[in-house]
Amino acid sequence: MKKYVSISIVAIIAGTGYWGWHKLHAAAQPAVVVQPALQVAGDILKYPLDAPQLTFLRIQTVEAFPEPLVEPLNARIVYDDNHTARVFSPLAGRVIAIDADVGKQVKPGDALLAIDSPDFAQASSDNMKADADLLHKKEAYQRARQLLDIQGIAIKDYESAQADLRQAEADSLRTKAIMKSLGSRTSTTGGRFILRAPIAGIVSERQVNAGSRVGPDAGNPLFVITQPRHLWVRVDVPEQKLDKIKVGQPVLVEVDAYPNEEFHGKVTVIGEALDPVTRRIQVRCSVDNAQLKLKPEMFARVIPVADKQSDLPRVPNTALVTQGLYSYIFVENSPGVLQRRRVSLATQGSDFSYVKAGLSAGERIVSSGALLLNSEFDGND
Repeated sequence: MKKYVSISIVAIIAGTGYWGWHKLHAAAQPAVVVQPALQVAGDILKYPLDAPQLTFLRIQTVEAFPEPLVEPLNARIVYDDNHTARVFSPLAGRVIAIDADVGKQVKPGDALLAIDSPDFAQASSDNMKADADLLHKKEAYQRARQLLDIQGIAIKDYESAQADLRQAEADSLRTKAIMKSLGSRTSTTGGRFILRAPIAGIVSERQVNAGSRVGPDAGNPLFVITQPRHLWVRVDVPEQKLDKIKVGQPVLVEVDAYPNEEFHGKVTVIGEALDPVTRRIQVRCSVDNAQLKLKPEMFARVIPVADKQSDLPRVPNTALVTQGLYSYIFVENSPGVLQRRRVSLATQGSDFSYVKAGLSAGERIVSSGALLLNSEFDGND
């Protein structure tokens, strides 16, 4: 009996020691802080600042842009003909040397290529003959005039010498005009003709090789020289959109090569007649290509826009949530506090939409993750 009593006492002492140690150990552990859950109040979502949902959101500041008047119109970038020269050979012949290639900067008068041309040899020879004949006729006229003063020559002989001089002057002017039109700086009977750049710019195209036969009846230019800062955009505008276009109107130009960039231009020319087949009218715009990113023959999209006074907030379409007939955007009131706000859209394009009511430039919106936020309301309905 004493044995069982001793065992009971030992068990009680051991139990008392275990609960004392457990209580002391628990007091030494840090208290677990329970984070507050998502709070939904009306159209407001309030997240804890370290909520994992916030890491899936992309938030950006809203900027204002001119409002598009119509949806993007298909267009094509072309050379500005006011700053472009398509160079042909004015003479038939064979190319013996090429001095310019694509990308070379040239000035007016710089050599592009050399041509072995019998036609040029003939023109140069005619010019030298005309100069020699003019000199001879001048001397003959001066002698006839001196003889006439002393009555040593008949008047008809003097008049004949005078007529010969005038004919020689005319022939000299004609041959010099031909040489000038050819751009030649020297006369030679060798037939080596130098084709020179007519304007300053960059050689953007070359369609000739050494040994090629060239002539004035060629279908394609030998060289294209242009100033790449100046480009045109040609747009075929549908008949029903013509009332949205006017000369001097600003436009935005987009190309696939730079999907997140817009280039500014303006309408310069509107055609006078519609194409009877397509029922479209050609409109020409000038575009600023200061960074030389745009290239001729690029496909483009042109968006006619209103003036600066009608700028509207522009948002990516990924920021919009549509429910029924209405569109909503989530606006960041403060870090972790997001408001679902109903907005009215002015224009909606393939990538961006323009908001006419419910949002102001400078506010911060959720541009990616809006559907995730909207599902929080569905779970709390």
